[in-house]
Amino acid sequence: MKNLSEFLKQKRKENQLTQEEFAERAGVALTVVRKIEQGKENLNMEKVNQVLKMFGHVLAPVDQNDISQT
Repeated sequence: MKNLSEFLKQKRKENQLTQEEFAERAGVALTVVRKIEQGKENLNMEKVNQVLKMFGHVLAPVDQNDISQT
């Protein structure tokens, strides 16, 4: 099973996007993409999910309302 950093990097490269291009299309700062691809642990889950939505995925609910509805 791939971890999040490997998954994102692979998907970005499959789509022939630089980190800068990918960040712009995902609507996040370049630092967000870099932190995810570097495997940083202190990530904003809302931003992670925003990036993953580019590929039709989400990692986890991001607020209490989402959690209570599952």
